Amino acid sequence: MPPTQTAATLELPGFSRIADRFDLCLCDVWGVVHNGVAAFREAVAALVAMRERGIVVVLVTNAPRPAAVIEQQLDGFGVPRSAWDAIVTSGDVCRGLITARAGRPMFRLGPERDRPLVAGLDAPEVAPEAAEYVLCTGLLDDETDTAATYAGLLAGFAARGLEMICANPDLVVERGGRIIPCAGSVALAYEEIGGRAIYAGKPHAPIYAAALALAEARLGRSIPRERICGIGDAIRTDIAGAEAFGITGIMVLAGIHAQDLMEASWDERHGWFGRQSHRPAYALPHLVW
Repeated sequence: MPPTQTAATLELPGFSRIADRFDLCLCDVWGVVHNGVAAFREAVAALVAMRERGIVVVLVTNAPRPAAVIEQQLDGFGVPRSAWDAIVTSGDVCRGLITARAGRPMFRLGPERDRPLVAGLDAPEVAPEAAEYVLCTGLLDDETDTAATYAGLLAGFAARGLEMICANPDLVVERGGRIIPCAGSVALAYEEIGGRAIYAGKPHAPIYAAALALAEARLGRSIPRERICGIGDAIRTDIAGAEAFGITGIMVLAGIHAQDLMEASWDERHGWFGRQSHRPAYALPHLVW
Protein backbone atom coordinates (compact mmCIF):
# COMPACT_ATOMS: atom_id res chain seq x y z
CA MET A 1 0.00 0.00 0.00
CA PRO A 2 1.50 3.42 -0.90
CA PRO A 3 2.40 5.45 2.19
CA THR A 4 0.01 8.24 1.23
CA GLN A 5 -2.94 5.83 1.51
CA THR A 6 -2.29 4.95 5.14
CA ALA A 7 -5.32 4.18 7.27
CA ALA A 8 -3.95 6.27 10.15
CA THR A 9 -1.87 9.43 10.23
CA LEU A 10 1.23 8.99 12.37
CA GLU A 11 2.34 11.69 14.76
CA LEU A 12 5.87 12.86 13.97
CA PRO A 13 8.03 14.67 16.56
CA GLY A 14 10.51 15.80 13.92
CA PHE A 15 11.47 15.07 10.33
CA SER A 16 14.76 13.45 11.38
CA ARG A 17 12.81 10.35 12.46
CA ILE A 18 12.03 9.50 8.83
CA ALA A 19 14.75 11.40 6.95
CA ASP A 20 16.59 8.26 5.84
CA ARG A 21 13.53 7.18 3.83
CA PHE A 22 13.76 10.00 1.33
CA ASP A 23 15.98 11.33 -1.44
CA LEU A 24 13.72 14.26 -2.34
CA CYS A 25 11.53 16.61 -0.34
CA LEU A 26 8.96 18.73 -2.17
CA CYS A 27 8.20 21.39 0.41
CA ASP A 28 5.45 23.97 0.44
CA VAL A 29 6.54 27.53 1.23
CA TRP A 30 3.78 29.74 2.64
CA GLY A 31 2.49 28.16 5.86
CA VAL A 32 5.51 25.88 6.24
CA VAL A 33 8.65 27.99 5.66
CA HIS A 34 7.07 31.39 6.41
CA ASN A 35 3.71 32.98 7.18
CA GLY A 36 3.93 35.92 4.81
CA VAL A 37 5.46 38.11 7.50
CA ALA A 38 8.44 36.16 8.86
CA ALA A 39 10.29 32.90 8.28
CA PHE A 40 9.93 29.97 10.67
CA ARG A 41 13.50 29.47 11.85
CA GLU A 42 13.08 25.83 12.91
CA ALA A 43 11.60 24.98 9.52
CA VAL A 44 14.52 26.65 7.76
CA ALA A 45 16.95 24.72 9.97
CA ALA A 46 15.14 21.47 9.11
CA LEU A 47 15.51 22.12 5.38
CA VAL A 48 19.21 22.90 5.82
CA ALA A 49 19.63 19.65 7.78
CA MET A 50 17.89 17.68 5.01
CA ARG A 51 20.30 18.99 2.40
CA GLU A 52 23.30 18.32 4.64
CA ARG A 53 22.18 14.68 4.68
CA GLY A 54 21.89 14.46 0.90
CA ILE A 55 18.16 15.05 0.48
CA VAL A 56 17.32 17.32 -2.45
CA VAL A 57 14.90 20.06 -1.38
CA VAL A 58 12.66 21.62 -4.01
CA LEU A 59 10.31 24.33 -2.78
CA VAL A 60 6.96 23.92 -4.52
CA THR A 61 4.61 26.84 -4.13
CA ASN A 62 1.28 27.94 -5.53
CA ALA A 63 2.51 31.52 -5.62
CA PRO A 64 1.41 33.09 -8.92
CA ARG A 65 4.83 34.58 -9.56
CA PRO A 66 8.06 33.35 -11.22
CA ALA A 67 10.58 31.50 -9.08
CA ALA A 68 13.00 34.45 -9.17
CA VAL A 69 10.46 36.60 -7.33
CA ILE A 70 10.07 33.93 -4.62
CA GLU A 71 13.85 33.76 -4.28
CA GLN A 72 13.91 37.49 -3.55
CA GLN A 73 11.09 37.14 -1.04
CA LEU A 74 12.91 34.35 0.80
CA ASP A 75 16.10 36.39 0.79
CA GLY A 76 14.13 39.22 2.38
CA PHE A 77 12.93 36.88 5.12
CA GLY A 78 16.52 35.81 5.79
CA VAL A 79 16.07 32.27 4.44
CA PRO A 80 19.55 31.13 3.33
CA ARG A 81 20.10 29.63 -0.11
CA SER A 82 21.45 26.57 1.72
CA ALA A 83 17.86 25.69 2.66
CA TRP A 84 16.81 24.69 -0.85
CA ASP A 85 18.08 23.36 -4.16
CA ALA A 86 15.41 24.72 -6.48
CA ILE A 87 12.04 26.48 -6.53
CA VAL A 88 9.04 25.67 -8.71
CA THR A 89 6.02 27.95 -8.65
CA SER A 90 2.49 27.83 -9.92
CA GLY A 91 3.51 30.99 -11.74
CA ASP A 92 6.17 29.09 -13.69
CA VAL A 93 3.59 26.53 -14.85
CA CYS A 94 1.11 29.31 -15.54
CA ARG A 95 3.52 31.10 -17.87
CA GLY A 96 3.58 27.97 -20.01
CA LEU A 97 -0.22 28.00 -20.22
CA ILE A 98 -0.19 31.67 -21.24
CA THR A 99 2.53 31.04 -23.83
CA ALA A 100 0.30 28.37 -25.39
CA ARG A 101 -2.29 31.15 -25.91
CA ALA A 102 0.19 33.69 -27.31
CA GLY A 103 -1.39 36.72 -28.90
CA ARG A 104 -4.88 36.12 -27.59
CA PRO A 105 -6.43 39.03 -25.63
CA MET A 106 -6.59 38.34 -21.91
CA PHE A 107 -8.29 39.89 -18.91
CA ARG A 108 -6.10 39.67 -15.81
CA LEU A 109 -7.85 39.57 -12.46
CA GLY A 110 -5.39 40.15 -9.64
CA PRO A 111 -3.24 42.69 -7.80
CA GLU A 112 -0.46 44.71 -9.39
CA ARG A 113 2.17 42.79 -7.44
CA ASP A 114 1.44 39.77 -9.67
CA ARG A 115 2.23 41.61 -12.91
CA PRO A 116 5.73 40.01 -13.19
CA LEU A 117 3.92 36.76 -13.99
CA VAL A 118 3.16 37.97 -17.53
CA ALA A 119 6.34 40.00 -18.10
CA GLY A 120 7.78 39.34 -21.53
CA LEU A 121 4.86 37.20 -22.70
CA ASP A 122 2.64 37.87 -25.72
CA ALA A 123 -0.46 38.31 -23.59
CA PRO A 124 -2.24 41.57 -24.42
CA GLU A 125 -4.35 42.73 -21.47
CA VAL A 126 -7.79 44.03 -22.40
CA ALA A 127 -11.07 45.01 -20.76
CA PRO A 128 -13.35 42.18 -19.58
CA GLU A 129 -15.71 42.45 -22.54
CA ALA A 130 -12.86 42.11 -25.08
CA ALA A 131 -11.09 39.13 -23.49
CA GLU A 132 -10.85 35.66 -24.99
CA TYR A 133 -9.72 34.12 -21.71
CA VAL A 134 -9.17 35.14 -18.09
CA LEU A 135 -6.04 34.94 -15.97
CA CYS A 136 -6.79 35.00 -12.25
CA THR A 137 -3.77 35.57 -10.02
CA GLY A 138 -5.73 36.61 -6.93
CA LEU A 139 -8.12 39.19 -5.57
CA LEU A 140 -7.61 42.86 -6.26
CA ASP A 141 -7.61 43.54 -2.52
CA ASP A 142 -7.31 40.33 -0.53
CA GLU A 143 -7.75 42.23 2.74
CA THR A 144 -11.34 43.21 1.89
CA ASP A 145 -12.54 41.33 -1.21
CA THR A 146 -13.97 37.82 -1.48
CA ALA A 147 -14.94 35.76 -4.50
CA ALA A 148 -18.47 37.14 -4.12
CA THR A 149 -17.07 40.61 -4.88
CA TYR A 150 -16.64 39.51 -8.48
CA ALA A 151 -19.95 37.66 -8.93
CA GLY A 152 -21.16 39.91 -11.76
CA LEU A 153 -17.84 39.80 -13.57
CA LEU A 154 -17.64 36.01 -13.32
CA ALA A 155 -21.22 35.59 -14.53
CA GLY A 156 -20.36 37.57 -17.65
CA PHE A 157 -17.30 35.41 -18.34
CA ALA A 158 -19.29 32.19 -17.81
CA ALA A 159 -22.05 33.36 -20.17
CA ARG A 160 -19.41 33.79 -22.90
CA GLY A 161 -17.76 30.44 -22.16
CA LEU A 162 -14.33 31.90 -21.33
CA GLU A 163 -11.63 29.71 -19.81
CA MET A 164 -10.05 30.93 -16.59
CA ILE A 165 -6.42 30.12 -15.90
CA CYS A 166 -6.03 30.03 -12.12
CA ALA A 167 -2.45 30.93 -11.27
CA ASN A 168 -2.80 29.97 -7.59
CA PRO A 169 -5.13 27.04 -6.74
CA ASP A 170 -4.99 27.80 -2.99
CA LEU A 171 -8.37 28.76 -1.55
CA VAL A 172 -6.83 30.63 1.38
CA VAL A 173 -3.47 31.29 2.97
CA GLU A 174 -2.44 32.31 6.47
CA ARG A 175 -0.80 35.74 6.64
CA GLY A 176 0.54 36.77 10.01
CA GLY A 177 -2.19 34.86 11.86
CA ARG A 178 -5.04 35.89 9.52
CA ILE A 179 -6.71 33.77 6.82
CA ILE A 180 -6.59 35.51 3.43
CA PRO A 181 -8.48 34.37 0.28
CA CYS A 182 -6.50 33.36 -2.80
CA ALA A 183 -7.15 32.92 -6.51
CA GLY A 184 -8.40 29.37 -5.99
CA SER A 185 -11.47 30.72 -4.21
CA VAL A 186 -12.35 32.80 -7.28
CA ALA A 187 -11.79 29.87 -9.65
CA LEU A 188 -13.98 27.64 -7.46
CA ALA A 189 -16.75 30.25 -7.52
CA TYR A 190 -16.39 30.38 -11.31
CA GLU A 191 -16.74 26.60 -11.61
CA GLU A 192 -19.79 26.66 -9.36
CA ILE A 193 -21.63 28.83 -11.90
CA GLY A 194 -20.60 26.66 -14.84
CA GLY A 195 -17.29 28.27 -15.82
CA ARG A 196 -14.21 26.27 -16.78
CA ALA A 197 -11.04 26.76 -14.73
CA ILE A 198 -7.56 25.48 -15.54
CA TYR A 199 -5.25 25.19 -12.55
CA ALA A 200 -1.50 25.73 -12.79
CA GLY A 201 -0.31 24.52 -9.36
CA LYS A 202 -0.92 21.97 -6.62
CA PRO A 203 -2.67 19.54 -6.39
CA HIS A 204 -2.30 19.07 -10.15
CA ALA A 205 0.48 16.93 -11.61
CA PRO A 206 2.41 19.39 -13.84
CA ILE A 207 3.97 21.32 -10.97
CA TYR A 208 5.10 18.08 -9.30
CA ALA A 209 6.52 16.74 -12.56
CA ALA A 210 8.48 19.98 -13.04
CA ALA A 211 9.88 19.74 -9.51
CA LEU A 212 10.84 16.09 -9.96
CA ALA A 213 12.62 16.85 -13.23
CA LEU A 214 14.74 19.50 -11.52
CA ALA A 215 15.62 17.14 -8.67
CA GLU A 216 16.55 14.28 -10.97
CA ALA A 217 18.75 16.60 -13.00
CA ARG A 218 20.43 17.67 -9.77
CA LEU A 219 21.08 14.06 -8.70
CA GLY A 220 21.79 12.73 -12.17
CA ARG A 221 19.43 9.79 -11.74
CA SER A 222 15.77 8.92 -11.45
CA ILE A 223 14.08 9.05 -8.04
CA PRO A 224 11.47 6.41 -7.14
CA ARG A 225 8.20 7.84 -5.88
CA GLU A 226 8.55 5.95 -2.59
CA ARG A 227 11.72 7.97 -1.92
CA ILE A 228 9.89 11.31 -2.23
CA CYS A 229 7.90 13.22 0.37
CA GLY A 230 5.66 16.25 0.03
CA ILE A 231 5.34 18.61 3.01
CA GLY A 232 2.53 21.15 3.28
CA ASP A 233 -0.20 22.63 5.43
CA ALA A 234 -3.27 22.24 3.20
CA ILE A 235 -5.34 19.10 2.70
CA ARG A 236 -6.87 20.25 -0.60
CA THR A 237 -3.61 21.14 -2.33
CA ASP A 238 -0.53 19.74 -0.55
CA ILE A 239 -1.84 16.44 0.76
CA ALA A 240 -4.19 15.74 -2.15
CA GLY A 241 -1.39 16.55 -4.57
CA ALA A 242 1.11 14.30 -2.81
CA GLU A 243 -1.34 11.41 -2.84
CA ALA A 244 -2.19 11.88 -6.51
CA PHE A 245 1.52 11.96 -7.39
CA GLY A 246 2.18 8.79 -5.40
CA ILE A 247 4.49 10.28 -2.78
CA THR A 248 4.40 10.45 1.03
CA GLY A 249 2.31 13.33 2.34
CA ILE A 250 3.48 15.09 5.51
CA MET A 251 1.25 17.74 7.02
CA VAL A 252 2.21 20.76 9.09
CA LEU A 253 -0.68 21.46 11.45
CA ALA A 254 0.09 25.11 12.23
CA GLY A 255 -1.02 26.43 8.86
CA ILE A 256 -4.42 27.12 7.37
CA HIS A 257 -6.01 24.33 9.43
CA ALA A 258 -4.47 25.49 12.71
CA GLN A 259 -7.82 26.52 14.21
CA ASP A 260 -9.06 22.94 13.89
CA LEU A 261 -5.87 21.13 14.81
CA MET A 262 -3.37 22.97 16.99
CA GLU A 263 -5.38 22.89 20.21
CA ALA A 264 -6.91 19.47 19.54
CA SER A 265 -5.83 16.23 21.15
CA TRP A 266 -4.26 13.60 18.94
CA ASP A 267 -7.48 11.56 19.06
CA GLU A 268 -9.42 14.63 17.93
CA ARG A 269 -6.94 15.15 15.13
CA HIS A 270 -7.44 11.57 13.97
CA GLY A 271 -11.15 12.20 13.81
CA TRP A 272 -10.60 15.37 11.81
CA PHE A 273 -8.32 13.60 9.34
CA GLY A 274 -10.92 10.89 8.91
CA ARG A 275 -13.46 13.47 7.75
CA GLN A 276 -11.20 14.93 5.06
CA SER A 277 -10.97 13.99 1.39
CA HIS A 278 -7.32 13.01 1.84
CA ARG A 279 -5.13 12.26 4.80
CA PRO A 280 -1.38 12.57 5.27
CA ALA A 281 0.89 9.69 6.20
CA TYR A 282 2.51 11.86 8.88
CA ALA A 283 1.70 15.07 10.75
CA LEU A 284 3.61 17.41 13.02
CA PRO A 285 2.68 20.79 14.50
CA HIS A 286 5.55 22.66 12.78
CA LEU A 287 8.30 21.58 10.43
CA VAL A 288 11.20 20.84 12.74
CA TRP A 289 14.21 18.60 12.41
